[in-house]
Amino acid sequence: MHIRFDVPADPAYPGRVAAVLSGVQLRKYGYIGAALVGAGVIGLAISNEVSWGARISPVSIAMVVAGVLSLLYSPWVRYNARRRSSGYAVEGGYDITEDNIMMRSGTESGGIAWEGVTRVADSADFWIVYVGRHPATVIPRRFMSSADAETLRSFLSKRGLIG
Repeated sequence: MHIRFDVPADPAYPGRVAAVLSGVQLRKYGYIGAALVGAGVIGLAISNEVSWGARISPVSIAMVVAGVLSLLYSPWVRYNARRRSSGYAVEGGYDITEDNIMMRSGTESGGIAWEGVTRVADSADFWIVYVGRHPATVIPRRFMSSADAETLRSFLSKRGLIG
C-alpha cells in the first residue's frame, strides 16, 4: 500500500484540525459539566423541601455555575483553536505506507509508525489517529481519492485499528 496526497494551503483547514483534536480531548469536560449541573439542580430541589435547605442552596448554586462553565469550556477552546490556527495555512501532504504515516506541512515533516498507533477513530472529515490514549494526528479524507480511502480503510480494518 502506498497512498500519497497533497493538502492545499486552505486557511480554514488548520482550524478544522485543531477543532477535531481539541474536541476529542475536551469531551470529558462536557460530561463533568452535565453531571455538576444535574447534581446542582437536584440539590436546589432538595433545598426547597427540607428545613435545613439554606445550607445546601449555596453549594448547589455553585455546582450549577461550575457545571455551566465546564460545559462552555470545550466550545471556547475549540473557538480559540480555530481562530489562532487560521494563520498557519501552508501546503502539505501525506505519504502513507504499510510502515508509517509521513506528514509534511510547509518545511516541516514528521511521521508516526503504525506500530505505535493504538486505534483510529472515524469522524465526519477525518480519521483521528491515536498513539496511546491521546489523539496524535488526523488523516483528512476529503483530499484522498475514494479508492485510496477504501484502501486505507481496508488496511486499518485488517490491523484491527478501526471498528
